[in-house]
Amino acid sequence: MRVLVTGHKGFIGSVMVPFLQARDVDVVGMDTDYFRDCTFLGTLSTIPEIACDIRDVSPSHLAGFDAVIHLAALSNDPLGDFDPQLTYDINHHATVRLARFARDAGVSRFLFSSSCSNYGASGDGLLDESAPFNPVTPYGISKVRAEGDLLDLASDEFSPVLLRSATAYGVSPRLRCDIVLNNLTAWAVATGKVLIKSDGTPWRPIVHVEDICSAFAAALDAPREAVHAQAFNVARQEENYRIRDLAEIVQSSVPGATVEFAGDAGPDARNYRVDASKIQAKLPGFTPRWTARDGARQLYEAFTQAAITVEDFEGWRFRRIGQIKRLMDCELLGSDLRWTA
Repeated sequence: MRVLVTGHKGFIGSVMVPFLQARDVDVVGMDTDYFRDCTFLGTLSTIPEIACDIRDVSPSHLAGFDAVIHLAALSNDPLGDFDPQLTYDINHHATVRLARFARDAGVSRFLFSSSCSNYGASGDGLLDESAPFNPVTPYGISKVRAEGDLLDLASDEFSPVLLRSATAYGVSPRLRCDIVLNNLTAWAVATGKVLIKSDGTPWRPIVHVEDICSAFAAALDAPREAVHAQAFNVARQEENYRIRDLAEIVQSSVPGATVEFAGDAGPDARNYRVDASKIQAKLPGFTPRWTARDGARQLYEAFTQAAITVEDFEGWRFRRIGQIKRLMDCELLGSDLRWTA
């Protein structure tokens, strides 16, 4: 099977590629590589690649593929808030254009990396895939809009699959520390304090980056009737936590750490728990193995090995909005987030 992975040099993509290669998938990447300066421990796999902004994809780029795994996006809320229209252009319009080209090229399966952020401000009840959307950020809105238009492209020959991942965590060659468990653990290792930036009450489902890869692999291998034009919450049923509970897990995983609330900590409108029973029932190939406690230990060991600093994870290296602003300040990216040279 020949698969195009967009965003193959990102936080998830740099783990996804070797995960698929280990399953004898012929992988080709596509990435504009905003985060080329942000490599953490390890190296990225060397594969054939198309150096391309997804806004500039042409029909010829999609020829000869059996499936597309579409990860490329402006990822997370601060980056989405930076310029909402760019977020919609990249995460919504460019996604649908890519999928249309894929369908026209005879690609049979299009796996879209969506998000449980679609549920947004949804309270304390468990949400399955039929729950109403209530996104509160441009990032969440962009994913909701893309989902709807992708489903409109479904046909007898073309199967869009919507994989709504919970908040990711874990170690990756292209590390991110602007996601909750990674950030809490980084603060604990660098300062001895588990810094909570909200009031600690919001619910979040979380999922390890390797388990996200397992979900995509399962959706790639599943019979068409199991996944065609369907959405799946990518999570483990028992891995819904309040932020304060995650902080306590980190505290118990990092020797000597204490929990502390930021001076401006307050409520967070994003609050949701998800029901993950559908993916575990319909995709038996999905075999999640990570828990928050295991992930906190993995992060502790990696951050200790790397001697991570506050500047690393609150500056530009491992914070997506930090790197984008740095590239713009250096005039390497224009206001449209295209490379200037």
